[in-house]
Amino acid sequence: MVSPQQQPSPPTPATGTAALHAESVRKLRKFTWIVLVASLVVLAVLLLFFYGRVTTDDAYVDAHITPVSAKISGYVAKLNIDDNSQVREGDTLVQIDPRDYEAALGQAEGAYDFAVAEAERARLTIGLTRQTTLHDTNGAAAQKEADQAGLNSSEVELETAATAALMQARANVEAKRATNVRAQSDLDRYKPLVNTDDVSKFQYDSVLAAAEVAKSELLAAEQQLAAAEKAVSVARANANAAKARLSRSNANLEVSRAQQQQVPITEANYKSMVGQAERAKAALEQAKLNLSYCTIVAPISGQVTQKTVELGQFVSPGQLLLTLVPLDRIYVTANFKETQLAHVHPGQRVRIHVDTYNRDFEGTVNSIAAATGSKQALLPPQNATGNFVKIVQRIPVKILVDDTKESRAVLRPGMSVEAAIYTR
Repeated sequence: MVSPQQQPSPPTPATGTAALHAESVRKLRKFTWIVLVASLVVLAVLLLFFYGRVTTDDAYVDAHITPVSAKISGYVAKLNIDDNSQVREGDTLVQIDPRDYEAALGQAEGAYDFAVAEAERARLTIGLTRQTTLHDTNGAAAQKEADQAGLNSSEVELETAATAALMQARANVEAKRATNVRAQSDLDRYKPLVNTDDVSKFQYDSVLAAAEVAKSELLAAEQQLAAAEKAVSVARANANAAKARLSRSNANLEVSRAQQQQVPITEANYKSMVGQAERAKAALEQAKLNLSYCTIVAPISGQVTQKTVELGQFVSPGQLLLTLVPLDRIYVTANFKETQLAHVHPGQRVRIHVDTYNRDFEGTVNSIAAATGSKQALLPPQNATGNFVKIVQRIPVKILVDDTKESRAVLRPGMSVEAAIYTR
């Protein structure tokens, strides 16, 4: 047992208050240190978490959506797709009734064959015309030379043979006439003398015979003169005929030379026919294209959306029938502030948080747009009067989503996402 002397004395009120105050201060200090350490830890975690990356919630899933339109008009005869169908590149989507375009193709083929035949005929005509005109020209030139030679011969004959014969015949007539006059005069003198027997009968008969011979020779000379005059007329007529033939040959030669101008005309006609054949060929190719346009195939692989075409519907050129979304080539368009892009460049890793599923996907920065979003708007802002309120602009950044089966299954263009680019 403790003796009363050994029992502690009860604390005084002042001593108890001091002890409580000291204990409170100690606990406060301890709590303060705990809060300070926790704050430093949280701050370090936040710095580690946010340091070296930029984020934005102005981001959306995007893709190169391909519209599919009709290139020709017609009624839809077959429809191989439905809303949200999956198609592969080259699959037939829509079939337009091809009968009108098949008939147009047949007409174009016939027109092309006819144009080719006409062009070939025109080509053959060139050679035929060239040979014909050359032959005619050569023949006309040869005929001209022959007629010129004939004219020269006729003129020589007229000037030499006929004229000389005429002059000789005239001289012969004059000589024979003089001889006949003398013979007749002698006969007239001998007639009375024979009656008076001044001359013998023999002498008279000689004079009579000489007179008869002179008369006959004069008649023959006159006949020769008439023949010579006729020969001169004939030679002159032949010369005139030769001149006419030469004139006709000249005319034929000129006509033949003029006909040679048909060669360039036929060549121009051939070129025109070739041009028509080319035009017919172009029309044929267009008809083939129009027929091929009756079958509308998928230009890419993807999922059908925005389908507006129905079976039996009449479609027109340029009419939107459907759109194809390539879900295997989706990407993210993230609009970052211009102040965030100092250290952003292609190839950096990106974390993509999808709001719909509250899940993260991995991606890579592909490229940075060449202008801000406002500058690429339909009506870009005009700041010619000054910008009193400085507005931070946003620049689109294209982010490729890592190609995984899961990303293709859940991500759709237009979905809202958050993007964080790790710049360090």
